[in-house]
Amino acid sequence: MPDSARISIVVVSGTLERLQMAAMMASVGAVSGNAVTVFLSMNALQHFRREAPAPAAEGPFGKLLTEKKAPGFRHLFRSAAELGDAKIHPCSMAVDVLGLQSGDLEPWLAEPLGLTRFLADAQGGQSWSF
Repeated sequence: MPDSARISIVVVSGTLERLQMAAMMASVGAVSGNAVTVFLSMNALQHFRREAPAPAAEGPFGKLLTEKKAPGFRHLFRSAAELGDAKIHPCSMAVDVLGLQSGDLEPWLAEPLGLTRFLADAQGGQSWSF
């Protein structure tokens, strides 16, 4: 696969709007035939625990997403993993810092991944951060 067909997304924000945009990029990228790797860390990772509470909206658009019942970011990320070539990885350091076990996280997440490996794999492709 050419480097231009690889998309790497780093998600560290825990706000609804940023999680939603990252999920939209991952799902559209994956169903468009790109290999997508998502790296969930810091404040974002807590929202991928099973039965996690909804994240706070950053502004009025986040409230509109909820009011208009837009497909949620978890649904979009899961669809990207199930329907396209997307792998959604929790950051191994963040998993350790939060004291999470594999059963604490959504079952559709890929295995934890270290930042060094993520950066090596991302080299040459498109990279985005949220």
